[in-house]
Amino acid sequence: MILESLPLTPDHDIPGPLLTELTALHVSNREFNALSGDFPDPDDIRPEQVAEALAEEAAQPGGELVLARGGGRLVGFALTLAHHPDPADPDPWIGLLLVDAHEHGKGYGRALAAGVEERFRSAGRTGLRLAALDNNPKGLAFWTALGYEVIDHREDLRLGRPCAVLRKALGSPGSGGAGTP
Repeated sequence: MILESLPLTPDHDIPGPLLTELTALHVSNREFNALSGDFPDPDDIRPEQVAEALAEEAAQPGGELVLARGGGRLVGFALTLAHHPDPADPDPWIGLLLVDAHEHGKGYGRALAAGVEERFRSAGRTGLRLAALDNNPKGLAFWTALGYEVIDHREDLRLGRPCAVLRKALGSPGSGGAGTP
């Protein structure tokens, strides 16, 4: 699997072919889209809606889109934030990690998460956080299996949805293991 970074900036236009791939990836995840409420109609997700959703993340300083390619095609992506909007929060965040539903169970999600962790570990960050929707037990199970621990419960900033906040301590660069927080 190949990871490539696309820094998000408010004026960055996503190239048409990439936006088509990102839209198809969203469409494949109907179950997640139905429970998340990110799109008005989970059965009719359009490229302009995906571009708008990504632009919201781009408004955050340090936003980045990490693309995962396997077999010559987009198999997943992660939206990351180098800094949470709350200045009291010291950790970077994974805002969303999504894998093509047709590729679930093949290890792409685990590999993408590990790649994101290593990027932040190499940058000297000591932990990584994310929020899993309370109504998404599959998502919570995925993240806890990767060593993330629930540290809080609160509503997300964007839509006020109830979430579990999870954190994973990151070890030293290249270690691949957890360190002390």
